[in-house]
Amino acid sequence: MLSLLCPLLLALSAAPLHAREPVLFDWFQYSGHDATFEQPLPAGSYRNPVLAGFHPDPAVVRAGDRFYLVNSSFAYFPGIPVFESRDLVHWQQVGNAIERPSQLDFDGLGMSRGVFAPTISYRDGTFYVVNTAVDNGGNFLVTAKNPAGPWSDPVWLKDIDGIDPSLFFDRDGKAYLLNNGEPEGKPRYDGHRAIWMQQFDLAQRKPVGPRKVLIDGGVDPSKNPIWIEGPHVYQREGWYYLVCAEGGTGPDHSQVVLRSRWVWGPYAPYEHNPILTQRDLDPGRANPITNAGHADLVEGLDGSWWAIFLASRNYGGVHYNTGRETYLLPVTWKDGWPTILEHGRAIPQVLAGPAFIDRKATQAPMTGNFTWRDEFDKPALDRAWMQLRVPKQPWADLTAQRGKLAIHPLAEGLDTLRNPSFLARRQQHLAFEASTSLTVPTEAGTEAGIAAFQNERYWYFLGVRRRGAGLQVFLQRSSAGEASTLATASIADAKTLKLKITADAGAYSFGFDADGKGWQWLRRDDDGTILSTDVAGGFVGAVVGPYARTETDQ
Repeated sequence: MLSLLCPLLLALSAAPLHAREPVLFDWFQYSGHDATFEQPLPAGSYRNPVLAGFHPDPAVVRAGDRFYLVNSSFAYFPGIPVFESRDLVHWQQVGNAIERPSQLDFDGLGMSRGVFAPTISYRDGTFYVVNTAVDNGGNFLVTAKNPAGPWSDPVWLKDIDGIDPSLFFDRDGKAYLLNNGEPEGKPRYDGHRAIWMQQFDLAQRKPVGPRKVLIDGGVDPSKNPIWIEGPHVYQREGWYYLVCAEGGTGPDHSQVVLRSRWVWGPYAPYEHNPILTQRDLDPGRANPITNAGHADLVEGLDGSWWAIFLASRNYGGVHYNTGRETYLLPVTWKDGWPTILEHGRAIPQVLAGPAFIDRKATQAPMTGNFTWRDEFDKPALDRAWMQLRVPKQPWADLTAQRGKLAIHPLAEGLDTLRNPSFLARRQQHLAFEASTSLTVPTEAGTEAGIAAFQNERYWYFLGVRRRGAGLQVFLQRSSAGEASTLATASIADAKTLKLKITADAGAYSFGFDADGKGWQWLRRDDDGTILSTDVAGGFVGAVVGPYARTETDQ
């Protein structure tokens, strides 16, 4: 299902002026075939994750009969995707809160910096997204009347440090800004943080009045809890509920809740915290889902409550190339307290959906097994495509030749801290195949093909370049910033070339087909754990897509 991308990439479709001939890509196809996604889906049920692949730090809001969700995007552009749903299960991207190059600039940042953990709120016809631009300006607010955009330029919240800001609208009309920050005084230990709150003036777009610490350390300060963050306040039946993540975003991640009769507290913790975690399960269990936390609660159309949160699907005990994904579970209320998942229970991948679920809709291509193909025959790029950082010049062109993507190669390699001429879409499966067909570059000095990328230090590039009267297919890999050529194959001159990357957990294979003569493997079962978060570090997942550049060794 194709949809039009933001105004930036509409502008990028205008043919730029470049010295080199563009590389023409005829199509790009991505197919996922995870065994766990083959589980039958009964009527009225849904599949977790609801947003597969790199969709971390979800936040959700209801506006009328629709739900809107945002995710972290770090140094990718367009940033902060905005999704819409009628039933919390079936999501479609409608826009991006960071949609114009003038809003933010990510040059010089690693892929896991940039925009962290956005939250989305709604009041009186206006949507509010508050967020932190890490190493890039701090906390800010953007607004829109339509979640599809346009979104405003950032309003910087200069007096608020820390991360993970969120807005709470009380029933008396007052608004409050919450965030994670250092505690009062000196932190007692590494990871000691606090949750702060301050009244927020919507008209002036700034916090006002005194700030107050609502939680210092976590729900049990005697245990030196780490990284209390992601705060949200909800009001229900005379109580204010403060729900936060705790324990860091790795295997010890969890969700905790406190409550108070007054918005300013004091907040008392639930005796059965955490209300969501997977840290107490056997790490050797089959098909593990880990890292669960960073939840946001929302009331459904029928009065039921639901939790949107992040978690990861692992292989080999510790690896996950698909990053942190978005999950959905019902919330159970008992004795005035919410619970997302009972202690010791694994997150289910298939379960009954809300009573208001759309029984005719499909969750693909957001989750499940599917084949997604872009013929590059639309007036603008599909919203699934992202770029590394903010482009400074147009290089992606859909108008040069109808039905083809023209990439004007830049000199930037995948190790750059700027914007290379690489279009990226999320790896959403542990087992997948990504392939493309391109017209072989006619000029020496141009390399083009398909890349699998985690960050500027960990990636693969399967490409083709001219060597003498023929062509050379090559595979390059960067691990820990050390780039090397793993394999090459000389082939006769060809007009078209198909390239593919297949993966099964940590085994990545790379093949080519010249002029339809049949697939050949250039390298089989290379160690693709270099694209996993535990190896590459950071907070993003792997992506794949077409890439072209001018040769760096010319």
